[in-house]
Amino acid sequence: MLKFIFDSDTWQEIYGGIRKNKLRTIITIIGVLWGIFLLVVLLGAARGMENNFKNIFGDFATNSVFIWSQRTEKPFKGFQKGKMVQITTDDIRILKEEFEEIKYLAPRSQTSGNVIKGFKSGNYNVSGDYPVLDQVQKKDLIYGRFINDNDIENKSKVIVIDEEMYKQLYEKDEYPIGQYVIINNVNYKVVGVYKKGNINFGDDSYIPFTTFQQVYNRGNRINWMMVTAHDGVDINQFESDLKLALKNLHKVHPEDNRAFGSFNMGKEIGKVTGFLTGMQFLTWFVGIATLIAGVFAIGNILLITVKERTKEIGIRRALGATPIEIRKQVVLESVFLTTVAGMIGIVLGGAVLFLIDTLFGSGPDPTLLNPTVNIPIVLLAFFILVVLGTLIGLIPAYMATLIKPIEALREE
Repeated sequence: MLKFIFDSDTWQEIYGGIRKNKLRTIITIIGVLWGIFLLVVLLGAARGMENNFKNIFGDFATNSVFIWSQRTEKPFKGFQKGKMVQITTDDIRILKEEFEEIKYLAPRSQTSGNVIKGFKSGNYNVSGDYPVLDQVQKKDLIYGRFINDNDIENKSKVIVIDEEMYKQLYEKDEYPIGQYVIINNVNYKVVGVYKKGNINFGDDSYIPFTTFQQVYNRGNRINWMMVTAHDGVDINQFESDLKLALKNLHKVHPEDNRAFGSFNMGKEIGKVTGFLTGMQFLTWFVGIATLIAGVFAIGNILLITVKERTKEIGIRRALGATPIEIRKQVVLESVFLTTVAGMIGIVLGGAVLFLIDTLFGSGPDPTLLNPTVNIPIVLLAFFILVVLGTLIGLIPAYMATLIKPIEALREE
């Protein structure tokens, strides 16, 4: 077989057949390369969407629910409609005891204040938080550290500021750690500077939760909480159970849907994940279907070619060519066309993905981030293409062996 493949006469015959039907050969190659080209581009675009999604939500514990208190919409147990509900630190303690599903629970409070450093100042949001917030929403620290347990226990007057605050309040390249800023006449030592992620909740700076409660006289009241469930927990049921428990604690009607507001990040992310999975399935389906269609086009073209070369095949048979040799040549021609088309399609697909990355993958708000395809996937698609090309080539090869030399020589 290898001797036949590397035989110059074999390739001269293949080249001669291709040269006689240039237009048909080009159309055939385009039909095949379009399939693998489309597969590469669609897979790359789907990967770009997935990368962008991970970039946006990458610093969050995605299986999370955010809950805050509002006013009731139904009277219950002697309380009139419109009662203001207030979540407290006691609720946090009880929820931690009752729900084994809870992985992280971060109570949060927030206010705004005028932040001053020297002769520079600006109005920013100040959040009171626990160190666990860094587990729910990982901070990209530029300098220093985040709030720790000692800060909470000692009610330390320390602060972690964001990069924009740093740029406005400090000189360029000035080291901020250990310096002080003033917020509402209270001095805070800067212990960290972080870079904001793609999603934030109006956070500009963080101080210890206990310090916030003391400085702003909040007692045990909190504004809202971020709750993360363990992997595998039904996040929708988890959200419902948390809100029902809070309703029981605050004597709110079980069917009151306004008393507690919530945002289910796990549910929303699940929708996006489902969409991405569907996109990948559709990409493979469309790509492989197009590949198969292109390969069948090669089979049809080769059938026509065999018909046109009936007399030539008859002469070769009369000169001693065996059916196996005829079959090998037709199959080899099919594999050659498929391989060339596949390689061109992969190169063109890679070029288009590079162009997409240049146009849509850069800047502060990319649409498709790093749209690439794994090399093993490309090789697998190419292997499937070659195998299909080989199999489809067997049909015209078999038809060629059915040609009888005497009958073929009678053909005009």
